[in-house]
Amino acid sequence: MAELLLELYSEEIPAALQAGARRDLARLLEALFAEQELDHGAIRTFATPRRLVAVVEDLATRQPDRVTERRGPRVDAPERARRGFLRSLEGQDFRLEEREDPRRGRHLVAVIERRGRPTAELLAQHLPERLARFPWPRSMRWGTYRVRWVRPLHGILCLFDGRPVRFRFGPVESGDRTRGHRFMAPGGFAVRDFADYRRGLEAAKVLLEPEARAARILAEARRLAAGEGLRLREDPALLAELAGLVEWPVVLLGRIDPAFMDLPPEVLVTSMRTHQRYLALEDAEGRLAPRFLVVADTETRDGGAAVVAGNERVLRARLWDARFFWENDRRVPLEDRLPMLEKVVFHQQLGTLAEKVARLESLTPALARHVPGADPVLSARAARLCKADLVTGMVAEFPELQGVMGGYYARHQGEDARVAEAIAWHYRPKGPEDDCPRAPVAVALALADRIDTLAGFFAAGIRPTGSKDPFALRRAALGVIRLVLENDLRLPLAEVFATALDLYGRRFAALDREAFTGEMLRFFADRLVAHLRERGVRHDRVQAVFAIVPDDDLARLLRRVEALDRFLAGADGRDLLTAYRRARNIVAIESRKDRREYAGEPDPALLRAPEERALHAALVRAEAEIARALAAEDFAGAMRALAATRPVVDAFFDRVRVNVDEPDLRANRLLLLDRLRRVFERIADFSRIEDRETTTA
Repeated sequence: MAELLLELYSEEIPAALQAGARRDLARLLEALFAEQELDHGAIRTFATPRRLVAVVEDLATRQPDRVTERRGPRVDAPERARRGFLRSLEGQDFRLEEREDPRRGRHLVAVIERRGRPTAELLAQHLPERLARFPWPRSMRWGTYRVRWVRPLHGILCLFDGRPVRFRFGPVESGDRTRGHRFMAPGGFAVRDFADYRRGLEAAKVLLEPEARAARILAEARRLAAGEGLRLREDPALLAELAGLVEWPVVLLGRIDPAFMDLPPEVLVTSMRTHQRYLALEDAEGRLAPRFLVVADTETRDGGAAVVAGNERVLRARLWDARFFWENDRRVPLEDRLPMLEKVVFHQQLGTLAEKVARLESLTPALARHVPGADPVLSARAARLCKADLVTGMVAEFPELQGVMGGYYARHQGEDARVAEAIAWHYRPKGPEDDCPRAPVAVALALADRIDTLAGFFAAGIRPTGSKDPFALRRAALGVIRLVLENDLRLPLAEVFATALDLYGRRFAALDREAFTGEMLRFFADRLVAHLRERGVRHDRVQAVFAIVPDDDLARLLRRVEALDRFLAGADGRDLLTAYRRARNIVAIESRKDRREYAGEPDPALLRAPEERALHAALVRAEAEIARALAAEDFAGAMRALAATRPVVDAFFDRVRVNVDEPDLRANRLLLLDRLRRVFERIADFSRIEDRETTTA
């Protein structure tokens, strides 16, 4: 067993592609080793802006020897068949034997011996062809070379068992040398193994691990912020990106010109973050501070003074643009911008943004009836103005600020604070980590925006397929689910989607509305499964409930699922689940055997054994109690009523034989078991519950 070290040194690898490239390199090597039957240990991968690296531990030094056999023609077969068989073995090391087969008679067998090849030889042969198929999302050719890589490739380091593996890929020949930081240590150096490689890189001003670079940036950023009496505004996504932009992070502190501090903080942060990749600082109260942090990739003799001055100058120019948009946009009221939305297509099959706004003006107040505290008039006003900022200069420059700028402009022109807040928040939540709106008018508008979108796309036959969801419909559905559950709303989805569909007028007049509603509810059930899985709720619980009652009230559905989950976690639930399965299986087996369906009420006159009479009485009683509990949405009470049947269910299975010789008695007992199944399925389809403690969808 030996170590393999592979480094592919190139011009800048985009930060967004580095994590995927690491995974793809590991998969590429894993597939190669499997194909060549090479045992190996852990595969670790690393990426910097200029290198993609893999180290493989305990890789076999050669393939195992293999002996295989290939059956040939009969010994007395025509000579042509024998020659054909021998031709198929050309180039292989084999010996011919004759074997006796009881069915085929005496026939030829080729015993093929394959000597395992050295791993270094296999790597030199196969790595170039594998690298040529590397699945970069974007790649390029350069010069006259036919190979493709994400950026021009300048070097390949490949060591196995301490010795270089020689091969050529495009213009580069592999060897045992690499190079350090391109500015601070551009010279090359030889490498013996991974430990030597990592030490050499650090001495040459390169931190190999992205996590180490991120940790250094974070620690230095916090130190500099604390030195100013400030704190870092946390931004994990930007931190990860910065770690992919530098090999030797140097964090420097810059100043924001005080003349721009009256701009909205979101404008300042977005301008710094989006265009310049600066980290923002804030004071103890969370207010944006007139400081920023820039992460450079080199140490300079002046301690970074020129770098800071240059970045301050660039930021000043960016903020002058932002100030122009801020002042210019506020001169035009949002209301006056609405005609411009008639020229902006929302989607070819769903009309313009102006048409979407008209639908939202009707849908939002309708939804406000289901949001406690949401004023319908203010909801309609917020809906009317919510998309107007899309045609402002600021949002054209910074699309990330859609909604946010609309809220600022609405406050500036004197709109009710609740209207401005709803406009600012109606795109949220944008993801699973984003905060949900809480203000009633904002909740109503955020729901309406997503529901209009979902209804329109599904009615137009556009829906997510596999991993493709170009219009983020899954995210929109999860947004609706979070808005409903986190605000404890009772929202009848079927009714709401019917209202949303009506607002499209005759555009979808020929649509099968029943099929549309069913598809929407199933889609939401699937998204609810995904949402609850993150909260630790098993997906089979949701499917078991939804199969019986495809409820369009998400809050009610969730409470029912939670009650079922608690019930099945206890001893009564587990034992009754076993009894349910036993009853269901017996009835199914006997129905197939008898070629008849056992469905209906058992005859009380044929209930002979005291245990079956007790079971029948308990099921009648439990069914009535369950019905009352479900009507009152007392799902825990329904579970208690079911749990109360456990003693008589156990007694029945312990003492009563179902498959007796008397046909009428046997049939009646099968009907009783079917009655047990139906009582259970008043609560959920227990056949969908899986036999494991945890599960994934």
